[in-house]
Amino acid sequence: MSGLPIIDIAPLAKSGGTAALAREIGDACHAVGFMIVRGHGIAPATVSRMRDAVVGFFGQPLEYRRGWSITKDNYRGYIPLGFFTPNAAGVRPDLYEGYKLHFEVDAADPVCAECPIYGPNKWPDRPPGFRHAVLGYWAECDRVTTLLLDALAMALGISPGVFRRAFVKPLTNMTLLHYPPQSAAADGFGIHPHKDTDALTILAPDPVGGLEVKRAGSDDWIPADAPDDALIVNVGDMLELWSGGYFRSTPHKVVNASGRERYSFPYFAVPRHDTVVEPLCPAQPGFRRDPVHVGDISAEVWRTNWPDATPLNPDWDLGTL
Repeated sequence: MSGLPIIDIAPLAKSGGTAALAREIGDACHAVGFMIVRGHGIAPATVSRMRDAVVGFFGQPLEYRRGWSITKDNYRGYIPLGFFTPNAAGVRPDLYEGYKLHFEVDAADPVCAECPIYGPNKWPDRPPGFRHAVLGYWAECDRVTTLLLDALAMALGISPGVFRRAFVKPLTNMTLLHYPPQSAAADGFGIHPHKDTDALTILAPDPVGGLEVKRAGSDDWIPADAPDDALIVNVGDMLELWSGGYFRSTPHKVVNASGRERYSFPYFAVPRHDTVVEPLCPAQPGFRRDPVHVGDISAEVWRTNWPDATPLNPDWDLGTL
């Protein structure tokens, strides 16, 4: 295994867990920012259906996939191989193709007028059962996120209601990913080194591997390997900010040097659009970051994904190293 903390969270679903378990989860988020979670309660069949749906979609002809392409005015759809770039001089495009999905909202919902990121998803009709598989897995990730955020609130000594209210009609999203094989000696990444801008990320491990986490205080990268029945969970910049820097948003990257196709489907828990994220407890020594308006920063993350886009605010540092 990778050396990442392994935590059984099954007691959270039964009684909300104990202070000791909340401290264990909080300690992992403080020391590493990554953990391997067991006892999460997501049925293996739910994960398998999700993986089959991802593999099935990327197995469709390119012409079909391109028919569902993402556009600047729609935050959902197919992302061609190498299309989104790190937007840094001399850095090659990331070696993945993807499909972007967001929290499903009816187009008539008033929240769509408040923030343009909301709306219905594009649901491909191939492979059969794609939508059912995605929404079934998504609902389970929502459940696990609530359990973990309740525990992290306990670890911080704040009311769990603070986090729960922030995730009513959230900007939570998911990216379905296919990484073609790349040589270990090749320049470039499946996904370049970065930090997540969300609150929490949940990832079902892929048997091919390739996800690497930067070890705190060093230049070493360690593999984020996990058992098939576990989930990989990591802290994003918003949760780091909420905690005043106590929880660690840790850099990570993907290099698919396996010689095999790699598929993954990370789930990104993002608060509702009008949430302003700021420290909920005293900041750690040396931690300074301005409050973040979730809707504004989410739109900026989206905009700067596009080729040749540059940040509107040069001091903005969420997601950067």
